[in-house]
Amino acid sequence: MSRAFTREVDDAPPPPILERAISSARNLVTPNGARQIEQAMESLDRQIGASGDNDALATLRRELRYWHARHARMEIVEPPEAPTTVTFGTYVAIKRGGETKHLHIVGEDEADPAAGTIAWTSPLARALEGARPGDVVEFEAGGREEEILVLSVKGASQ
Repeated sequence: MSRAFTREVDDAPPPPILERAISSARNLVTPNGARQIEQAMESLDRQIGASGDNDALATLRRELRYWHARHARMEIVEPPEAPTTVTFGTYVAIKRGGETKHLHIVGEDEADPAAGTIAWTSPLARALEGARPGDVVEFEAGGREEEILVLSVKGASQ
């Protein structure tokens, strides 16, 4: 095929890998969250040292830049020992939609809603902030208001 019939796009280098978005919120983390960030950086350092694939290296380096930025801005918050209200680091039992759910309010990077850990910046955590056992919290989700009953609030050692 004649070179005249190839598209310039075919000859272009691949686009650069976009950086991961970094939250503008304070990077509050539990002590466990701080360990997770440090472990992620150590793991990525090892992977970078062992990788010879340039495409993989670019992705690994991007991930490492993300975790370095998160590490630089992290604020380790010790969970309260005996909290009386919902706050960062607390374990909360709620009744929502007729079901009891157990939540742990943590930093953004350590959140895993399927495992019951939610980011302190999430709408649900913000709605629960400051609530006490027995309080009913109004929460707007999906365009509708629902009531959430706070059953208990516990600290790390309870």
